Amino acid sequence: FFGGKLDMVIMRCMDILLAIPNILLAITIVAALGASNLNLIIALTISSVPGFSRIVRGAVLTVRDSEYIEAARAIGAKNARIILSHVLPNCMGPILVQTTLNVGSVILSTAGLSFLGLGVQAPRPEWGAMLSSGRTYIRDYSYITMFPGCMIMITILSLNLLGDGLRDALDPRLK
Repeated sequence: FFGGKLDMVIMRCMDILLAIPNILLAITIVAALGASNLNLIIALTISSVPGFSRIVRGAVLTVRDSEYIEAARAIGAKNARIILSHVLPNCMGPILVQTTLNVGSVILSTAGLSFLGLGVQAPRPEWGAMLSSGRTYIRDYSYITMFPGCMIMITILSLNLLGDGLRDALDPRLK
C-alpha cells in the first residue's frame, strides 16, 4: 500500500524465490529440516509465499489508485481505516481465487513429496504414500495405485473448477 524501498526489497526477494520451482524449493527445505508433517507444512508454505505476495501486491496497487481511496483520503481517513475498510475487502476476490487454485498444487506437491518419502510418514494415510507403497504391485493389482491417483486427480480438478467459478463470480469486469 505504501510502496517505497521496503516494497522493492521484498518484491526482489520474492522474484528470487519465484525463479526456483515450488517443488524443488519444497524438496530442499524438507531435506534440510527432515521429513515430518511440520517441516512439510513449512516447506509448502514457504514455496507458496512468492505467488501470493505477487497477487496481493497487484490487487493492492490496483485498489490503491481508485477514486474511492482518494475520496477517503480527502475526507481525512487515516491509513489504517482505508486499508481495513476499503483496500482489504476489495482485494479479497483475487486472494480467494488464488487460494483455491493453490490448494490443488499443494495437494499435488504433498503427494509428490510423500511418494518420494519426504512427506507424511508411514503410519498416517496419504495418497502419495499409497501410490509409493502400491507401485510394487501395479502389474497384478493396479487398483492399489489407481484409486489414490484418481482421487488426487478428482480433488485437484474440483478445486480448480471451484477457483474458476469464484473468479467468474468475483471478477467485476465480467459482470
